[in-house]
Amino acid sequence: MADEPADILSPEDDPAYRVFLDSLSYLSREEIDLVRKAYLFGEEAHRGQVRKSGEPYITHPLAVAGAIADWKIDVEGVIAALLHDVMEDTAVGKAEIVEHFGKPVADLVDGLSKLDRIEFQSQEDAQAENFRKMLMAMARDLRVVLIKLADRHHNLQTMAAVRAEKRRRIARETLEIYAPIAGRLGLSTLFNELQDLSFQLIYPMRARVLGRALKAARGNRRELLSRILDGIKGKLGAANIEADVFGREKSLYSIYRKMLDKRLSFSQVLDVYGFRVVVKDVPTTYLALGSLHALYKPVPGKFKDYIAIPKPNGYQSLHTTLIGPHGTPFEVQIRTAAMDKVAQEGIASHWLYKDSESLGDELQQKTTKWFHSLLELQSTAVDSSEFLEHVKVDLFPHEIYVFTPKGKIIPLPRGATAVDLAYAVHTDIGNHSALARINFNLMPLATELTNGDRVDIVTSADAHPTAEWLTHVKTGRARSKIRHYLKTAHVDESTALGEKMLGQELRALGVSAAEVPVARWRSVLRDSGNRLVKEVYTDIGLGFRLAGVVARRLLSKEHATLPAGQETPGASLVIRGSEGMAVQFAPCCQPIPGDPVIGSIWKGKGLVIHTHDCPAIRKARSAKPAKWIDVEWEPEAGQLFSVRVQVVVQNTLGALGRIATEISSSGTNILNVHMDEKDSGLYTTLHFTVQVADRTSLARLMRSLRRIPEVVRISREQGLPAA
Repeated sequence: MADEPADILSPEDDPAYRVFLDSLSYLSREEIDLVRKAYLFGEEAHRGQVRKSGEPYITHPLAVAGAIADWKIDVEGVIAALLHDVMEDTAVGKAEIVEHFGKPVADLVDGLSKLDRIEFQSQEDAQAENFRKMLMAMARDLRVVLIKLADRHHNLQTMAAVRAEKRRRIARETLEIYAPIAGRLGLSTLFNELQDLSFQLIYPMRARVLGRALKAARGNRRELLSRILDGIKGKLGAANIEADVFGREKSLYSIYRKMLDKRLSFSQVLDVYGFRVVVKDVPTTYLALGSLHALYKPVPGKFKDYIAIPKPNGYQSLHTTLIGPHGTPFEVQIRTAAMDKVAQEGIASHWLYKDSESLGDELQQKTTKWFHSLLELQSTAVDSSEFLEHVKVDLFPHEIYVFTPKGKIIPLPRGATAVDLAYAVHTDIGNHSALARINFNLMPLATELTNGDRVDIVTSADAHPTAEWLTHVKTGRARSKIRHYLKTAHVDESTALGEKMLGQELRALGVSAAEVPVARWRSVLRDSGNRLVKEVYTDIGLGFRLAGVVARRLLSKEHATLPAGQETPGASLVIRGSEGMAVQFAPCCQPIPGDPVIGSIWKGKGLVIHTHDCPAIRKARSAKPAKWIDVEWEPEAGQLFSVRVQVVVQNTLGALGRIATEISSSGTNILNVHMDEKDSGLYTTLHFTVQVADRTSLARLMRSLRRIPEVVRISREQGLPAA
């Protein structure tokens, strides 16, 4: 470092710097000297740079480091806060930071640096990738997120000079991402401040109006609040309970959200104010609760015991809503002093209050578990945007608790289903979930869980995720695991289908797949840009390559010229119907074994099977005959297939019951049944969707239904729009 120029004031002359140094009293003298060195290093690196407000840039990292020091973070964290922008905004590199301050500090600064030097498709992609990098660094070292949150907090406080559009964008990002992270880590004070600052930047007029209303209400209700406060203190004193009682006010943004969500005016939000009771130990919290319930009537259903079942971020407290004088409801939170520290500072209390070792260790374990879940999401996400989407889902507060058969408590977001629980327990259980036993009753997997449910997941080797599951899961973990399974299964099944299709084409040309020379495969791979033969099979199965073209290239016939519509010699593809997502059966005609069928390859979807006489594909077959492949069924498909049957019956009492009984007694499963609403009078048209093994079993079912006296006409339905 060069000597400080004579015309530059000493940092000691800056009042903010002196206050910052005073806050470092928890560090040793040697560590404080290292912090001074870091400040001078950062001041020189940022020299000449100014903020939008015109202040020297170093004022920003100094403020961030001050917030970190307030949390009593170690010397490496304080130095990283001072230098958090040098790699991003100056010519200083990671190696230089390693040289002066060591690798741990350099890793922290690197985790905080944005990726502005990399080209992205869009601003959204850049934000998603920056956030992904920060979360991955955060999973390795918790100090990264604490510095990032302090950085965002100071930026929001000093945005007056930033253009309005950018202010709103940064504030929205804070509401969506950074404030929920602060909440997830238990930093409730910071959480509320980030929300309120963002609210004021996005809706400045609404914030001002609401702030004035809150100030006026505070004056109007002062006498009432004092009366309640005196009543609480008096009651606890009479019960010989030592307690500190504080009045508290809801944050501006939380009041705004309540007004918005419940469509209330400010005057209708009655529980704007509440009280916090801090006692010496856990047994006393319950004694205090009983005393207050004797003083004011509790609101049924508004009691929550977060001491017995803490929130995932370590928060513990008793919550109860009471009816005060004049029918005014207010909330009381009862907790111990140690719980109060965690409630205010969350994971930062691990550094702040090292005397609370057991509490800090438990909180650290919960946070580490959440970080590991982020790493799992990262490993299964296709790109940064998908990863960010999954994380956003998991940042919403967990509001319900369910129990496994062994009594383990699983926290889940409100609205979560049995599928969410299955994946929360283990990925394999989620991937093979079949049913859920909720409070000892068998229920569908889509069943929404409620607080206190006892849930046992019933698994089956044949069960697997479907795309429909994505419509009723709430957690990012479940969504990520389902998407990963579907993508992997689709690729594997498409690979098997592609290999089968290429084998059929080669046999039609008089050669088996095993006879293709290795040199020809190398040539095809080189020309196609694929690295592996498996990738060629996958491309064929997904419809990105024609099996006939690949077959001729393998046999050195790539220059053969065939008339349009005769891309490949006639070769029928044999299917079982159990190929999975690589083979889809068109809903317009619902082909089943025994039907003459034909297939069409669609890019990205694979092979779609239709019946030969399907009316929905007549024009498409004439326009592009090369897209269609002759398909045959294997003799034993070993699968059940859905098919629609239309039954016209006499409108008599019990007709539907007799028909349903006949279908069930034949061993056929009914998936759906509905009636034509327009029918009236003598006849009714019933539409059944049933599962059959093949055309023969369908014919057998239709013959048995014709024997019922009320049945006038029965036919197989076709003609819905093609997929």
